[in-house]
Amino acid sequence: MVKRAAAPKVVPRAARTTPASKPAARAKPTAQKRGAAPGSSGFTSGYPTGRDARGAVNSALAAAKADGKKVLIDFGANWCGNCKAADEVFATRGVGALLDASYHVVKVDIGGSDSAALSLLGSYCTGEGAYKMPVLVVLDGNGKVLTETHSTGNPDLTDAGLGAFLRKWA
Repeated sequence: MVKRAAAPKVVPRAARTTPASKPAARAKPTAQKRGAAPGSSGFTSGYPTGRDARGAVNSALAAAKADGKKVLIDFGANWCGNCKAADEVFATRGVGALLDASYHVVKVDIGGSDSAALSLLGSYCTGEGAYKMPVLVVLDGNGKVLTETHSTGNPDLTDAGLGAFLRKWA
């Protein structure tokens, strides 16, 4: 009879402790900490998967028609470095306040194989080819495309670049 060794115990990362000689590092604030406050643009970092993106856009359009704001659709992927960089800027005080004041934000994950999300992107962006993420689309309350960065190119993914882009279309 062969005796099996006991399986190693897996300790969740959150339960691990650091040696007393090394203080635990403080977590840096991230864009994920910025939640949607009531009446805000609804911006959160990351791209939700498995949601009805077209329904979310329709809801944002109804809200924009009622309050005069624009709709910003942010097409991207959770693995995309440029998308993460844009999220960090969107979460800053100045750009975040601009989003809250002027936009209803819908984030759509196009990083997987969701054909509905890619179809939605194709309905706003003309032309063929690969998309350079993030693709930002600005709509008025009637659903008219004011601009989309697939054909115009992305602004600089900085406070100044994204801030100027958002102010121009607000």
